[in-house]
Amino acid sequence: MNLEALLHKYIQSSEKACAEIKLKQDVVVLDEDKIQEIVEYAKRYLSDAKYYREKKQFDTALAAVAYCEGILDALRLLGMVEFTWSNVGEK
Repeated sequence: MNLEALLHKYIQSSEKACAEIKLKQDVVVLDEDKIQEIVEYAKRYLSDAKYYREKKQFDTALAAVAYCEGILDALRLLGMVEFTWSNVGEK
């Protein structure tokens, strides 16, 4: 699958999710164990990205690291974790 097709797939999937999303009435407060479980998902996506980078499957690697960043951003925006994004590679 080429990068354009992969991008199309992810955009369509995200559009569908955004169109169908419903806010829950009873918000659940997550405990530290559940937050750590979600962080572990992000770490696995990062690991996947490194794996696919080594295999020269850059499109898949990019998608995996984007998932990682999305999870981390969501946790940060919800006030559940603290970190700052570094500007690696920027001058």
